[in-house]
Amino acid sequence: MTTPTEHHGAKLDFSADMSYGDYLHLDQVLNAQHPLSPDHNEMLFIVQHQTSELWMKLMLHELRAAIGHIGGDRLAPAFKMLARVSRIMEQLVHAWDVLATMTPPEYSAIRPYLANSSGFQSWQYRCIEFSLGNKNAAMLRPHEHRPELLAQVRAAHEAPSLYDESLRLLARRGLPVPASHLKRDWTLPYAASDEVEAAWLVVYRDPEAHWDLYQLGEELTDLEDAFRLWRFRHVTTVERVIGFKRGTGGTGGVSYLRKMLDVVLFPEIWKLRTDL
Repeated sequence: MTTPTEHHGAKLDFSADMSYGDYLHLDQVLNAQHPLSPDHNEMLFIVQHQTSELWMKLMLHELRAAIGHIGGDRLAPAFKMLARVSRIMEQLVHAWDVLATMTPPEYSAIRPYLANSSGFQSWQYRCIEFSLGNKNAAMLRPHEHRPELLAQVRAAHEAPSLYDESLRLLARRGLPVPASHLKRDWTLPYAASDEVEAAWLVVYRDPEAHWDLYQLGEELTDLEDAFRLWRFRHVTTVERVIGFKRGTGGTGGVSYLRKMLDVVLFPEIWKLRTDL
């Protein structure tokens, strides 16, 4: 009896060829879950966070490329990448719905096994925050024990953010962006400026004359809108699961996360909606 090598045209024999699992390195990916507790629900907790890290890897890949394209005056590919970042954030928003199926008693059973590990320590998330302009030098500290990771976080901390590059683009187009926002210490948090808002208002008062810059402003708005939803669902899921207990990483938990909801990444683009 012969073994068929095809089924309805599909190849079946991969003894000498790369298969789906080979290409995706699924042996490594699917064997990277190592629960420390005997509890059934820890697998959910691990997979939730590992898949989020994979989505953040793609988000960083797209963000870095988009920032580079904006810096090089190539807006068309940047728009595609920024739209993709927003869709990734939407994916991460919905991922909280899965974790929300973990009840407080279920989480309490695995919490002692987490020790001080916390999403607060995610180096990829920190790179995303820095790339979006929320700079804070203290957030380098959790990565000092891993020099190779610290180098990547520090690079994001020291580089112009997505918004910084967008403002430099506006200036190259002749819009009145103040010099203080074009050459500054990129490691410092962004400070809102009436002059920057005035530059954006030129764009928004005549979209036809500045269409690609107008589209850039709306792509940034979409991105921050999605980012706010992601943060909000994080807060509500944590409150649902642990209430107001302190986080495993030592933060105030929900109270800390609620403060993060007040961070505005692209302030002038939001304020101009009132002033138009």
